[in-house]
Amino acid sequence: MDDFLPTSEFEAHRPRLTAVATRILGTRADAEDAVQEAWIRLDRQDAEGIDNLGGWLTRVVGRVCLDVLRRRTARGETALDTWATDAQITDDRPGPEESVARSESLSLAMMIVLDALRPEERLAFVLHDLFTVPFAEIAVIIDRTIEAAKMAASRARRKVKEVPAPTGELSARRAAVNAFLAAAREGDFDALLRVLDPDVTWHRCTARGDTVELGANEVLAALRRGDPGKIQARRVNVNGEPGILVSTTGGRVLGLMSCTVAGGRLIDIVSILDHAWLARLQLPGCEPS
Repeated sequence: MDDFLPTSEFEAHRPRLTAVATRILGTRADAEDAVQEAWIRLDRQDAEGIDNLGGWLTRVVGRVCLDVLRRRTARGETALDTWATDAQITDDRPGPEESVARSESLSLAMMIVLDALRPEERLAFVLHDLFTVPFAEIAVIIDRTIEAAKMAASRARRKVKEVPAPTGELSARRAAVNAFLAAAREGDFDALLRVLDPDVTWHRCTARGDTVELGANEVLAALRRGDPGKIQARRVNVNGEPGILVSTTGGRVLGLMSCTVAGGRLIDIVSILDHAWLARLQLPGCEPS
C-alpha cells in the first residue's frame, strides 16, 4: 500500500468498524473477519483516490456485512446459529467481566428479532440509528434510493422497539431470577405470578422449531407438567445477564433459559431446549447429551 495510508491510520478506524460489524452481524468473530476483509480491499486500493477514509471503510464493511447476512439467509441459518458463536455462559458470580460481556454481546431476544429482518433492513437500522451514518451513504451500500433506505430503517425500528430491555440494577435482576427459581422449586404458583410479568413472552427453541407463547399462565402450565424431584435448576450468567441452567439430578443438561428482567419481573424468557444446540455451548458444571 502507498505510504499515504499507513497501517496506523487503518488501525485508528478499527474499533469503530468492529463495533459496527458486531452490531450488524451479531458476533465478534464475524465482525473481525469483515473488518479484515476491508483491510485487504484497502491494501489493493489506490489510496490517493480516497478522500474520506472513514467513510470509505464504513461502506466496504457495510457491503461485506450485507453479503454475510444474505449468505446466512440463503443457508437458512437462524438467530441461534449466530448467537451460539459468541455466547458466554458462566457461573453467576459477580465480577468485572460482566460489563464486558453485556457491552459486546447481543441478547438472544435481540438476535431473534434482528434475524427476522431483511438484510437491508438490519443494515440500514444499525448504521443509521446506532452509528448515525447518513441515509445517502446507506443507500449506496444497499444499492437502493435514499427513500428506500429510510423505509428499510423505519421497518426495522418498529420491530426492534418490541425487543424487551432489562431495567434496574443487576443485583435486582438476579434477585428476581432467584425468586422465580425458589417459587418453582416449592411449587408456589402465587409467588411465581408475582415474579412473572402477566404478558411475559416465552420463546422455546427446540429441535422441531421455534415457538412463541405469551402470558404467565403458559409458563405456569409448563412448570406444572414438570417433576421438580427429577430436575435441578441454578442461576447462571448468559452474556452477563442472569439466566437459568436446567439439568437432571444426574447432571444431564435439559435446557438453558435466557431471562430479561424489568421492574422486578421476568418479561421475556428464551429457552434453548434442543440438545444439539446445547452441545455446542460451553456450559458450566455439567455435560449435555
